[in-house]
Amino acid sequence: MTYIPAENRYQQMRYQFCGKSGLRLPVISLGLWHNFGEVDSEYNARAILRDAFDRGITHFDLANNYGPPPGAAESMFGRILKNDFSRWRDEMVISTKAGYFMWSGPYGEWGSRKYLLASLEQSLKRLNLDYVDIFYSHRFDPDTPLEETMSALSQAVRQGKALYAGISNYPPEQTKRAAALLKSLGTPCLIHQMKYSMLVRDPEDGLFDVLVEKGIGGIAFSPLAQGLLTDRYLDGIPDDSRAAKPHGFLTADAVTDERIERIRMLNRIAGERGQSLAQMALAWVLRQPAVTSVLIGVSSPAQLDDNLKTLNRLDFPEGELKQIAEVLFDLE
Repeated sequence: MTYIPAENRYQQMRYQFCGKSGLRLPVISLGLWHNFGEVDSEYNARAILRDAFDRGITHFDLANNYGPPPGAAESMFGRILKNDFSRWRDEMVISTKAGYFMWSGPYGEWGSRKYLLASLEQSLKRLNLDYVDIFYSHRFDPDTPLEETMSALSQAVRQGKALYAGISNYPPEQTKRAAALLKSLGTPCLIHQMKYSMLVRDPEDGLFDVLVEKGIGGIAFSPLAQGLLTDRYLDGIPDDSRAAKPHGFLTADAVTDERIERIRMLNRIAGERGQSLAQMALAWVLRQPAVTSVLIGVSSPAQLDDNLKTLNRLDFPEGELKQIAEVLFDLE
């Protein structure tokens, strides 16, 4: 059946400017890190993407190594994009990245010009696109001059193969240097993608300050800590959960008794707010001035719809923030 998006899709979402740029992103974006590989159902993936676009999600985030196997998520998204969304390409922000291991040999990972630009060419072929909206350096490379990595990002933009340049998983000092280099090349750093949640708060130690100072947008991945900040693990590890899958990134040993007890306490606070734990956790990330958007990964349209209910309650009274801080204190 031919897909026609919902006419009211842009009335259902909130959008924020990404840093000091003119690009607005939905406050909730869709990440394709999970559930879009060869081990997953393309029928289900199409249903998720259609529902996301119908609900005003315009930003779809990929990387060269998303799968499994690496490249599979880009290939699946490219097929669905061609069949369902080609007429609406200009209403979408599509991003991809390069930095982690992708192919064998000395040129298949990290931050060299050779790797980044070759990877982008491969990504464009898998995506069936002439350009992506955002191209990221996926991680800081301590062994490649930062000037080389940033000039490769700038070259991708100058060649028209990306509209914006971004970085991901960079420490604060390297973020500051990368932003200065890109600015000198005439390609401002649009966005920084970092891991941030109630359980992973490293960006609070300097990175957020850099993003605000330099006018860089922030987008948080794993805001639900791979599902820990949901009600799925309150009574143990479900058989169909990420922690139970052999190819997942959340391992069973991360689901400790102490963490579960703290998560139960957070769940009670969420209930008092009239939200699910996942909704509160997303709203908590979005409270940060440096955060433009959060990336969610979902396994079904129903899960997506539940996460989008976060938009109904984004504010936090000071008392609730204090309660949450007390629960999170000294949690490793």
